[in-house]
Parts: sequence; C-alpha cells; structure tokens
Amino acid sequence: ANVVVDGNTVNLGLWDTAGQEDYNRLRPLSYRGADVFILAFSLISKASYENIAKKWIPELRHYAPGVPIILVGTKLDLRDDKQFFIDHPGAVPITTNQGEELRKLIGSAVYIECSSKTQQNVKAVFDAAIKVVLQPPKQKKKKKNKNRCSFL
Repeated sequence: ANVVVDGNTVNLGLWDTAGQEDYNRLRPLSYRGADVFILAFSLISKASYENIAKKWIPELRHYAPGVPIILVGTKLDLRDDKQFFIDHPGAVPITTNQGEELRKLIGSAVYIECSSKTQQNVKAVFDAAIKVVLQPPKQKKKKKNKNRCSFL
C-alpha cells in the first residue's frame, strides 16, 4: 500500500506473523529485510504484555538485530470500559506508565496506545513506524580525545 507521511509517498508492506508455537520455525523467515517491527500487546492482558520482553524481544534480537521497534498497546478502548472489568473479574489493565517502562526496557523507538475499534491512534502507529525508517535517530558522535597521544 502506498502511504503519504510528511509529504513523502512510501510503499508500505506489512507481514502479520502468528505468535503460536506451531510457527516458531517459520516465523523468523519473514524477518529478513524488515525495516521496522511493530510489536503489539493487549492493554488488558498481563500475559500479552509480559510476552514482549520474554518471547518477542529475544527472538527479534536474535534474528533481526538492530532493526527498530515500535511498541504498541492495543485495545485502548477497553482499558476504561467498566463493563469489561465486570465481565472479567481480576483483569488488571496495563497503564501508560507500564507501557513506557517496557519501551525503555526493550529499547523501542516509540510507544503508542491505540484502539482498532475506535480507530484512536491507529494511523499514528503506522506513521511512527514509517518515520523511524525514514528519519532514524542520529548516532551520537564519539568525542575525540584531544589530549591523547599515540606512539608507534
């Protein structure tokens, strides 16, 4: 799909990989050539949140080191839905602060919360992914030590 971001037309190709164990051997084959990964977890599932650091980050670091990651919390509409928590006693939503902490822990470029049901921030997820590829963070320049002396 062609998408316009900041006046640039970008051809966006998406691969939605399955997380089931049955696909553990096949899934990494789709990582080759990826420019960015969008890692998503449910804001209403602690297990989903924990799988980011336990399962997905080790896998991506092994098969696609250095590829930037966008961290996404999904189902934002349910986090404040009282009826959902009445129907699911014991469920505890993931907070924005927890999402930010996870972003820092895994070294994600961006953290965004969204809802596909309400469309809140859905476009922002893809815009952020495209921007990370088009405008990667500048590398910090190593300071040259002017007081250093070399002998051969």
